[in-house]
Amino acid sequence: MTSVNDRRKVLREHELAGAASGPFQPEWESLQHKSTPSWYQDAKFGIFIHWVVASVPAFGTEWYPRNMYIAGTPEYEHHVKNYGDQDHFGHKDFIPQFTGEKFDAVGWIDLFVRAGAKYIVPVAEHHDGFALYNSDLTRWKSTEMGPHRDVIGELAGAARDRGIAFGISNHRAENWWFFNGGTRFESDVRNARNVDLYGPAQVLESQPNEEFLVDWSARLTELIEKYDPALVWLDWWVEQPAFEPYLRELAAYYYNRGLASGCEPTIVYKWDAFAEGAATAAVERGSVRSIQTRFFQNDTSTSRVGWAYLNENNFKPAAEIVGELIDAVSKNGSLLLNIGPGPDGTITDAETRLLLTIGEWLAVNGEAIYSTRPWVTFGEGPTQQRLGSFSDMVPTMWTAEDVRYTAKGNTVYASFFTWPESTAMLKTFSTDLRLIDGDVKSVSLLGSGPLDWAIDHHGLRISFPRERPNSISPVVAIEIEPSAPVERYEPDFPR
Repeated sequence: MTSVNDRRKVLREHELAGAASGPFQPEWESLQHKSTPSWYQDAKFGIFIHWVVASVPAFGTEWYPRNMYIAGTPEYEHHVKNYGDQDHFGHKDFIPQFTGEKFDAVGWIDLFVRAGAKYIVPVAEHHDGFALYNSDLTRWKSTEMGPHRDVIGELAGAARDRGIAFGISNHRAENWWFFNGGTRFESDVRNARNVDLYGPAQVLESQPNEEFLVDWSARLTELIEKYDPALVWLDWWVEQPAFEPYLRELAAYYYNRGLASGCEPTIVYKWDAFAEGAATAAVERGSVRSIQTRFFQNDTSTSRVGWAYLNENNFKPAAEIVGELIDAVSKNGSLLLNIGPGPDGTITDAETRLLLTIGEWLAVNGEAIYSTRPWVTFGEGPTQQRLGSFSDMVPTMWTAEDVRYTAKGNTVYASFFTWPESTAMLKTFSTDLRLIDGDVKSVSLLGSGPLDWAIDHHGLRISFPRERPNSISPVVAIEIEPSAPVERYEPDFPR
């Protein structure tokens, strides 16, 4: 029988061989020539899935497994009160209650398709070290504990059957320190029998050692070889210096493998983990200032509180999420929207309603989103938008004068954040600005029909009907007969 160490070694050898045997070499100068996949630029909207063991206590956030071992936190007090001391009932003891008896991969994917999503990214392993796939490198996995099912494998098959792209998310890097609070007092983290779940539990300020890095790398290679994802999402702590050579090797291996199989994969990262152009940058729960030269992704959640299922939650309204989508797409990005299923595998009614409402909007207005590209400017309006990561924790109060633009062929789409009362003025179309080199031929409201309009030095004035085809954001399609391409006029500000 092959040992875990032997399997880890084989996977690492696969990765290194693949990294050395293709056009992409494990050097930033080579990896920076990686282009953004066309399917990804066209998809625009995906579903992130945080289905984690922390959904059992469903208290605080998905960081409950860490905070329950840190004295003085609400999670610590909640845990002791409801489950007893951490020496007798630790995080591992929630796993049998993470049953997933109602998990239905086909049903999940059907809901995501109805929501208008074109790709999905389930969390394959969170910081807590529990794998939702059939790993050969750990016994702490969903095929042997909890649901007793290959969650990632089932979702991959169901997604491909419905023609949407499949990605995976890996948060294992943080396992290096995630449970270190449990080393400071008598808890099950100190028990040597649990070290393969709770990890080294080192201080946050330390760098991971070679053993941990090789295991981290092997687990990603295993996920890629078993499930062939079109996208690999890596969480923030991989920006630590110790990961740098492993990231280059992983990227070269993954990209070369994709080329050999005829697919277009991409890696998504945060902060400064990758050299610019070597992968796709993500903004967590936020926005960027203007049109980005390189395609990006906004990772956000249906919840304003966290990413996993909680007994007490605060969900965003559908209109706000649609606004985040049109803002990201107008600036050359996509939106990855997270949901958090319960421990039995059900998706909450609140999240289901949100997804279906978004899907209804996309069924009418999706042509302004899918397969579009940025126009000469991302938009206009008086509202000063909060920028950067976590800027969505407080909603932006948009007005009917705030608009985002996208383009496809000779059509410019103007997506409004809220409905104008009766008329709207698109100042970007002012004949004085001369941002379009051609003539406006027609203006129509998606889901309705032609609109009355007039254009002059003030801009494009549009008259809206009294009846509204939806209650969220109206989208106007503006047909232009151009005589020459127009360059973008705004600077490409840093994110």
